[in-house]
Amino acid sequence: MPAVLHWFRHDLRLHDNAALQASLALAERKGLAWLPVWWAGERWSGVSPWGMPRAGAHRQAFLNQALADLDRSLRAWGSGLMVLRDPSPQPFLDLAQSAGAVAVVAEDIAAPDEQAEVAALEGKGLAVQTVWQSSLLDPADLPWEAHAVPDVFTVFRQGVERAGVRVPEPRPAPTRCPPWPEALARPPHLSAPEALPPGAIDARSSFPYGQAGWNGGETAALGHLAQYLARNLPHTYKTTRNQLSGADFSSKWSPWLASGAMSPRAALAALRSFEAERGASDGSYWLWFELLWRDHFRLMHRKHGRRLYRAQGLSERPEHRAPRLNASKFAQWCAGQTGQLLVDAGMRELRHTGHLSNRMRQVVASHWVHGMGGDWRAGAAWFESQLLDFDVHSNTGNWLYIAGRGTDPRGGRAFDLAVQAKQHDPDGVYQAMWR
Repeated sequence: MPAVLHWFRHDLRLHDNAALQASLALAERKGLAWLPVWWAGERWSGVSPWGMPRAGAHRQAFLNQALADLDRSLRAWGSGLMVLRDPSPQPFLDLAQSAGAVAVVAEDIAAPDEQAEVAALEGKGLAVQTVWQSSLLDPADLPWEAHAVPDVFTVFRQGVERAGVRVPEPRPAPTRCPPWPEALARPPHLSAPEALPPGAIDARSSFPYGQAGWNGGETAALGHLAQYLARNLPHTYKTTRNQLSGADFSSKWSPWLASGAMSPRAALAALRSFEAERGASDGSYWLWFELLWRDHFRLMHRKHGRRLYRAQGLSERPEHRAPRLNASKFAQWCAGQTGQLLVDAGMRELRHTGHLSNRMRQVVASHWVHGMGGDWRAGAAWFESQLLDFDVHSNTGNWLYIAGRGTDPRGGRAFDLAVQAKQHDPDGVYQAMWR
């Protein structure tokens, strides 16, 4: 029996997964077998141009938890998850041939490396049907064509709100799937420890993904979303979001959103239900605001593509050409050895935990670009390697924003470290914690 191959990418979930539903429907309509697969590609198994693993130990551990959780869910259907960890497309092509795959369905990702993965498969004769699904809003519902989406976020947000663009309701999770391909043996169960070995996670972490309830995967994602709302934390979000440490000062949705274990539409639908029951507030509005920022970075990728990845980004100013990389300074920044206490504290937290608050991301990025004269692309690559919640769209967009090479109307953000420390760590507690 020929098969439909479903390629999980940054959508490691069953709920609200349009690509998953499309592949299941295709297999059922044509009476085909169905094979779910995850392929590492260069994004997970490769090395960046700056010489570091593209996915470091923390990201890999969180991913392994998410894959194991997805495998358990698929086995409840009588299926399972085929995992290919080789960055080369050849094992993927070999699997498709062995399974008799007549179609591949996957989510559409508007970033150059992810588009290159699709092109590599299609270049070898394997047709890939991609489905856009990673944004909160449907691009077809926006009051602009793709090429005309405003570059400035405030203009975009105001346009969306003025036009009353509605967010589609999240799709329910399917409950069954077509049979496993007869030509293939089922893979063994994926295993990922529910708790990581002692010492794997720093006890100071604000995102302790080695503890129960914080693991990668859809089960923990939906559980975290429910408990966050149940404790009324949206109402305090705006006033606490710039804090530097702690489990509750921010939503902590981003690691699960980045892996796709949580759908942004499911998160917003739950938030709207919360507001209907307990009232809206500045804090709950700000969560919508942040989800809309996430959409904007995706739409900028659809609009500008590879231009975002130039040294000068969207800027045409000659002074924005690539600076020469000082390897010694870059190593000091990565290791948290710049001599600037606030910056060093943030970089040590990132290296030890895979997590960093939004405020500290801006501080350390600004210091690398504006204080040390570094190439924003090197800093973005280090974040890719380290962050649990690395998202190619948001990471690139935020680094360009700080560097003044993206869509910031103010032309970049150079932070005064003394002011930042006084405002956000006046007693030096955070700096002492990560000394």
